Amino acid sequence: MKNNPHKSIIIWLLTGCFLIYLMVVIGGITRLTHSGLSMVEWNMIIGSMPPTSEADWVVPFEKYKQSPEYQIINNQFSLEEFKSIYWWEFIHRMLGRTIGVVFLIPFFYFLMKKKFDKQLLNKMLVLLALGALQGFLGWFMVKSGLQKEPHVSHYRLATHLISAFTVFGFTFWYALGLLYPQAIEETELNKKVMRLSKFMFTVIVVQIMYGAFVAGLKAGLFYNTFPGMGREFFPETIFAYDPFWKNFFENPAGVQFVHRYLAYFVVVVVVFVWESTRKMKLTTLQRKASNVMVGVVFVQFLLGIITLLFSVPVVMGVLHQTGAFVLFASALFFMHSLRRAV
Repeated sequence: MKNNPHKSIIIWLLTGCFLIYLMVVIGGITRLTHSGLSMVEWNMIIGSMPPTSEADWVVPFEKYKQSPEYQIINNQFSLEEFKSIYWWEFIHRMLGRTIGVVFLIPFFYFLMKKKFDKQLLNKMLVLLALGALQGFLGWFMVKSGLQKEPHVSHYRLATHLISAFTVFGFTFWYALGLLYPQAIEETELNKKVMRLSKFMFTVIVVQIMYGAFVAGLKAGLFYNTFPGMGREFFPETIFAYDPFWKNFFENPAGVQFVHRYLAYFVVVVVVFVWESTRKMKLTTLQRKASNVMVGVVFVQFLLGIITLLFSVPVVMGVLHQTGAFVLFASALFFMHSLRRAV
């Protein structure tokens, strides 16, 4: 990258990737500590400063007392207990605003310095739009838990998470395009592996979505056994809802069932793609990308098992979510490497 004319833009984009990853991790901690509904207002400027005195703390606490979560679940909370959940949501929101600043200020600087050609400018505008959408979806998600029921919609949670992964994915892909600009001529075998990789990537995204469903429905707190769900592999509870399709989207047992067995499928598909590369003459970069991807999928599978067996402790929940992020990134990196001559 030393002599790359886009070095500063690459560093900027990769910095954004790291911050988005950090945002997902903090978001996971916020969810696992049940902190997401502690801030009941959405103030872009006023909410940028945390309470600094006991009198300041009383104001958001009194507002929280009017929320369904306090009245139904946390009505025994003291001010000190409220502070512990407030801080995680505050950090989560501040990090989101930091990401906005980190993107916008360099964006306008590079724009004024004419560092973008037309194609690259269009890509940066896509990132700007995706970032704005992510912010809106965060507000939309939290709002669902401030109504009658103190629970965030698992559909909105999944949408918010997939949106974060999407912003990261586009940012990472654009950075890789600048980092490794030299494309290669595709062979039939290369095209075949790329088609398999796109299918693999789709399966990974679906699995991440179901991970969000599991989190939103707290489905990881049930059937904390492996390999079976209790003493069975197909317990009757996974088909308890009517109509039938709801079992795979709204029934905690059914959603956990899908997430469990889709994990096996993800491993099989990733290994199959990795094995397919054995027939190809790969560059060093492509070989490393392939090996990293297959290694990550096994680590992630193991993290999922441990997280389930211990009923989703905060540390394991965050590690499992991190594993999903790394698998997503490694799959993208592998797919991008198939198009490059490095």
